[in-house]
Amino acid sequence: MNLNRLQGKLGYVFRDVQLLERAVTHSSFANERGTGDNERLEFLGDAVLELAVSALLLERFPEAREGQLSRLRSRLVNTTTLARIAREIEIGAALRLGVGEDQTGGRDRTSVLADAVEALLGAVFLDAGFARARKVAVGWMEGELAGLADDGSGDVDLRWKNARSLLQERIQHERQQTPRYRVVGHEGPAHEPTFTVEVHIGDTVLGCGSGSNKREASHAAAEAALRALGEPA
Repeated sequence: MNLNRLQGKLGYVFRDVQLLERAVTHSSFANERGTGDNERLEFLGDAVLELAVSALLLERFPEAREGQLSRLRSRLVNTTTLARIAREIEIGAALRLGVGEDQTGGRDRTSVLADAVEALLGAVFLDAGFARARKVAVGWMEGELAGLADDGSGDVDLRWKNARSLLQERIQHERQQTPRYRVVGHEGPAHEPTFTVEVHIGDTVLGCGSGSNKREASHAAAEAALRALGEPA
């Protein structure tokens, strides 16, 4: 069990290493050795993670409604995501497992890994407080949040909602029409495409924008249209 390597992956060095040891101690090991396990830290870490992610989403999506925020949080904070984070920081190699649990694949079991990640966050909270634990949690979730932005679900359309909404409200108010978005270009390799989108009212092009996906290009086109109309996007 290399706790130094785990701390390096975590980006945090514990003042009280016993908290770290407890965080990686599965109940199967505790039952065999008569020690404490990580379940109480898991309970705490779950609450810390939910609060940290809730605050992150409020900051990133100031116009989102409660239901949208709840859906985003549930897509970020779940067993699959936490297990993926656990594998990235290689927590499995540091787990203290009972013999049976270890022999039956516990080090890569999704539920075990997810619980250990929450326990680890709980341990950071006890060792250094919420601000440091939140920094760790946000570091984990930044990549997950970016990944959701392009998955086509619609939930993360919030990040592009403002410019398009402003443009639509203005055009409907002034002209009683609705802007239309049309893809006019698509180039580059499949792994790094560039889309070009125009926003139209009738036959008039109000703005044009480019981006790595259709949503991003549409957002850029709406911003260009707002600038052309004299309104900052």
